[in-house]
Formats: sequence, structure tokens, C-alpha cells
Amino acid sequence: MLARAHAEPGKGNEYAEWARLKSEAYREDGRKRWLATFPENGRAVAPLISVHAKDLTWRVATDVRLQTNGLESRLQALEKMPSEGRAKPAQFIPYRFQFTNKLAKNDKLSLAFDALVLSEAMGCEAGFGKVIHGDRRATLKVKLSSLVSMVQKEIKDLTALLAGNSPPELVLNRHCAECEFQDRCYKKAKETDDLSLLSGMSDKERVKYRNRGLFSVTQLSYAYRPRRRSKRASNKSVKYDHSLKALAIRENKIHVAGTPLLALPDRYAFVDVEGTPDEQTYYLIGLLVKKPDSPELVRYSLWADDDSDERKIWNEFLHILKREAFLRSFTLEAMKRPS
Repeated sequence: MLARAHAEPGKGNEYAEWARLKSEAYREDGRKRWLATFPENGRAVAPLISVHAKDLTWRVATDVRLQTNGLESRLQALEKMPSEGRAKPAQFIPYRFQFTNKLAKNDKLSLAFDALVLSEAMGCEAGFGKVIHGDRRATLKVKLSSLVSMVQKEIKDLTALLAGNSPPELVLNRHCAECEFQDRCYKKAKETDDLSLLSGMSDKERVKYRNRGLFSVTQLSYAYRPRRRSKRASNKSVKYDHSLKALAIRENKIHVAGTPLLALPDRYAFVDVEGTPDEQTYYLIGLLVKKPDSPELVRYSLWADDDSDERKIWNEFLHILKREAFLRSFTLEAMKRPS
């Protein structure tokens, strides 16, 4: 965010570019479909906005540009609701179009930002907004009152950040893979050996280590101390230790916590399921089966191209487990959808 504010050039990101193009295409198609559901004489594209809602002649509009008090937004779509009386102000519903099937918190906050700029520019409240999203173009109604408060806090924090003389703390996170400045930030993190290079470490854990004077992965690696486990805890799993991971990185070795049990039964199976989290669908079930009468593993790869195929591969998977004596019986309808 700070890099963009200072107009630093990004080096590009394949996923970010794909998502941008996908989002633009979905938004344009969504706005055309949405406008077509209203009478032609009530539509408008990129209209000039009057501060007096009663002067607006359109019912729905797209590409609505608003600016006020240092804030600017380009509303993807806006619907004006009929006034319930002369004394009551007009009500508006902001819309957004998102190509993903599963909405993130930022999608709702973006809608709340549109509502905030709308209320300040036109003096009217938007109690709720709508997001049209996903392959099925589902419409989600979003209450905006609490979200607008969160947006106002974020704006205040960002304003203070941009006004400051020093850059914010560099922290790598899971969103870096989607950012055009990923290489830049990763290079800086490597130069300082930053603790955020250890994926899975929370902000609280990072603060805890820094309060102890540990600011780098190398420093953390020297903090590892193997503990003798009591007999009472012998059956409990070993707690994940970031310092052990740091030690493994420094020494370029694989460390095993505890004593692994590698004994395998005569009959066993390994299962791997691949899917698309955003769509909550599964397209591949991989299965390796070891039979007691053979040293070889039997491999199964079950692929699905659509929803009907997905049901088919789960049926086939359960049939294989039953045939190989891992299940006595099953009823697919009685099973919950895998998660």
C-alpha cells in the first residue's frame, strides 16, 4: 500500500494480473446483465451526480464517481430506491461485482467504503449494499453500519501511516503471493533475516520473540532448547516450535521432534484430495493402497470435470475402500460433504 502511495513501480505478479483481468471482465459483464433488468429510460452510465437526490432522473447507474473530504470512490453500480415520502430522504443501494464464489472480508469493506463516500457526498445513508458474485451470480445482501465504522478506523490508521516519516514494519504474510511488490518485500526481509520469513508465525508470537530480543531467524535458532519429556506426556504430540524450524534453516538440516513410529500395518491406504477452496469443490482424489499379499502399492487417480463428476468420483472412492476391505458398508447420501 505504501509503495503504491509513493508511486513505486511494481514488477508485476502473474496471479495479480490474472485476477485483475478476471475481475474487470466479470465486472463489465455483471453490470451489463444488471442494467438489462431495469427499464432503459431509468438507466445511466457514468452520470454527473447532483448533491440533491431529488434531481436525479435515473433509477440505476453504473460507474458513479464520487469525491468528498479527501475521499474518492468509483461505485461500480448504484440503485436509487423510490422515496417513501416527501419528508424522507432518498435511499441508495451500492453494488459490487466479484468473480470469486467465496467472498472475503475485504470485499464487504470495499462496499462499505462506497457507502461511506456516498453518504458524505450526498448526505444520505446506505443501510445495506449488495454483492453479485461467483459463477452462479448469487446476490449477497450486506448490512453496512458496523462495516462503515471499521472503514473509518482503517482510513484514520492509513492517513496516519502515510503522514509519518518512517515506513511501517515489513511483515510478510499470505497475501504477498497476490502482490506486485512481492519480490521487493521478500528481498528486504531476506536482507534483515526477518522473523516473518517463518510462515505460520502469528503477530503475537512475533511480538513475544522481539520483546525477548530476538529479531531475526538466526537469533531465534539459538534460542532452541530441547526439553526432556516426562513419561506422562509420552503419548501427547510435540508442540510446534518456531525456534526448531529456525535451527533447521540455519544448519540446513532436517530435525525430527520426538521419536517417530514408522511401523506400518499389512494393509493401509494413503489419500490425497485436491480441490478449489474458493468454489468449495473437489476435482481429484488420489489413493494409494497397500495390500497384505503384495509389496507393491496400487494407485488410483479419480478426476472430476464438473459437479456431476464430483459425486461420481466420491462414489467410486467409497466403492474402492469397500472393495479393499477398509469399509464394510456405506451410504453416500448419509455422508457429509467433505471439507
